[in-house]
Amino acid sequence: MPLMETRQPIAIIGAGPAGLAAAEWLSAPQRAQGREIVVYDQMPSVARKFLMAGRSGLNLTHAENLEDFLTRYGSARHWLAPMIDRFPPEALRQWAEALGQPCFTGSSGRVFPQAMKASPLLRAWLARLAEKGVRFALRHRWEGWDAQGALRFNSPDGAVTRAASAVILALGGASWPRLGSDGDWTGLLPPGSVTPLVPANCGFLTALPEAFHTQFHGEVLHSVTLTGAGQSARGDVTITRTGIEGAPVYRLSASWREVLAREGRLRIALDLRPGMDAEILAVRLDGFRARESQANRLRRLGLSPVARWLIREAMSTAGGGQAEGNRALAGLIKACPLILTAPDILARAISTAGGVRHAALDANLMLREHPGVFVAGEMLDWEAPTGGYLLQACFATGRAAAEGADSWLAAQREAAHHG
Repeated sequence: MPLMETRQPIAIIGAGPAGLAAAEWLSAPQRAQGREIVVYDQMPSVARKFLMAGRSGLNLTHAENLEDFLTRYGSARHWLAPMIDRFPPEALRQWAEALGQPCFTGSSGRVFPQAMKASPLLRAWLARLAEKGVRFALRHRWEGWDAQGALRFNSPDGAVTRAASAVILALGGASWPRLGSDGDWTGLLPPGSVTPLVPANCGFLTALPEAFHTQFHGEVLHSVTLTGAGQSARGDVTITRTGIEGAPVYRLSASWREVLAREGRLRIALDLRPGMDAEILAVRLDGFRARESQANRLRRLGLSPVARWLIREAMSTAGGGQAEGNRALAGLIKACPLILTAPDILARAISTAGGVRHAALDANLMLREHPGVFVAGEMLDWEAPTGGYLLQACFATGRAAAEGADSWLAAQREAAHHG
């Protein structure tokens, strides 16, 4: 791709947290130097996914020590760590507070603005960007480059091209596509530079009868423990129209997704009463009247209609309508089997795995085959659990891509000066 003149604007494509973080870093007074920064987005307003994520409480980051924090990024830790070191969780918290949004740490260690919602923070952020002269071009869908290296957009005025001295791509993954991140950019980058996008922090489809999901869609199994693929997590599990979702499901989704990709099915176990061991359950069952129905005994143990249905289904699948003895029934309550068949669809996932391969980038997040083009945020090939880790990496990589673009432009100016 031919290079544009360095006097052209810096183009940031994608107005989510990563793109806005890049714009903020580049527009700081000590770096602005009269440069023009334009943020493009295909939607009519900015940061729609950020706003949606904040509707139930904007989880900005997490307060655990940095060493443990970095482990949440799995195999991407080695290259993400330097960027998060430069903009760690405490810096993100201080940034929010400087925008007039004081934060607090919840009992789980998650960090939230006191207002909880994303909208007050976003309004203050956009106001600060406007003060710094950052311009926005909305309803501009990026469609690649023309033969001269200019950016091509589908805009309200039709097809347009825009020159840029450097480009930062921050187009997101492919989850929640109605909010703007549809993943279509994967076909615009060099072949082999992108790992296919797959669901992360996602729900899963089950092998349960359709009647179960029809009857219990939206119901919640409260405080159960899930175990599968050698890992366990506890929390609330929601029944969907085709499967299950919820915080403990999301925490285990990466390992479950890998097993399903390899084997096509995964048997997990649900502990429906994690606060009571099997022996105590058996004693409780022994204490009920002999003539009392099994359904009533399960109800008296505090098991919900959803849990009772799952136990009946497990007994039926095993070839009998009743568990043989109270200890067998107690064992089933502690380890009720459930077969998963696939991750839920990508559009329903909280985030995505896959994206631009680390090997396709240099140390400054610049595409090796496209000098002057940098990549940030969920477009990059990394994943992390919910809990503040997703936003933290988006902010940190947005700023890192901006640093890279700034350094690259400085090198271009130096080369032109000596040329």
